Amino acid sequence: MPAARAAGPAESSAQPRLELDAGGDSWMLSAEFDVPLTRSLEDAVRRGVPLYFVLEFELIRPRWWWTDERVAERSIVYRLAYHALTRQFRLGFDGLTQTFDSLDEATRTMAAIRNWRVVDASRLSPGTEYEARVRLRLDTSQLPKPFQVNAITNRDWNPQSEWTRFTFTPATCCASR
Repeated sequence: MPAARAAGPAESSAQPRLELDAGGDSWMLSAEFDVPLTRSLEDAVRRGVPLYFVLEFELIRPRWWWTDERVAERSIVYRLAYHALTRQFRLGFDGLTQTFDSLDEATRTMAAIRNWRVVDASRLSPGTEYEARVRLRLDTSQLPKPFQVNAITNRDWNPQSEWTRFTFTPATCCASR
């Protein structure tokens, strides 16, 4: 199956490893991110403050004669929390919850995206170049109000998250399964 990989310095630990594959009647994203947990965020989650992370995907078709066309937009919201009674970390997304014994296990699971359906193949034109954008960020608007003030003034509470961009050109079509 044809695949697109992120162009640029993907070997850097700050850059996520990305792959866009044709799968049936859609394109699937697989990625590995570094979760931006600072010491302050680790302390907060261990003290019972839930952290919300948003994985965002955009697919753009650049046009020189008009504004760029946004072909697809997808997102997943993760909720990372610690429960002192069970001494376990909980990671929730899409109505599912998983429990972990360590924060490292929970963040590794959140950081490894496999076969996430991001766009139907019928929305893409074969031979046309598209720009894909992906990022994983802390949603500071979901923090309790006193911590939102910290997020505005303190970089530890608002780690920077830049879009990772790469271009790809779909082949003729995805194989039907």
